[in-house]
Amino acid sequence: MRSPEELTTLFRSTGRKVTPQRQRIFHALHGNERHPTAEGVYADIVDDMPTVSLRTVYQTLAALTDLGEINKINLGTGSARFDPNVEAHHHLVCDDCGAVRDVTANTAEIRVPSRQRGGFRVEETEVVFRGRCRDCLAKQRTGE
Repeated sequence: MRSPEELTTLFRSTGRKVTPQRQRIFHALHGNERHPTAEGVYADIVDDMPTVSLRTVYQTLAALTDLGEINKINLGTGSARFDPNVEAHHHLVCDDCGAVRDVTANTAEIRVPSRQRGGFRVEETEVVFRGRCRDCLAKQRTGE
């Protein structure tokens, strides 16, 4: 994802309105590796900027997705997540706490057999590894 300043320029160059709320959203996403939900982004910024609305967060995330600056991903954790890392990668998902981490894995060998595709053209492969994160494993060991 581009820097907040570059996103401001991009929004203006594509005729999108740039507001202080949107700029705060850009900053909240920049370098964010937590794969936040829209509600998570809202929670991160509402204390500093009480004038931001959840609707503004959703609209800004949708615009960033349309521009290819973030990816909207569904990892089966209940809500869509937003990933500022638009490079090819996959995800580790903790089944206990829902934490998500990026992982690079070679998926070149994964193929849907042509006889099972039924005319479906595969354009992208995404792998989600599910399990327990380090923190949840430690809690499990200590019986918390």
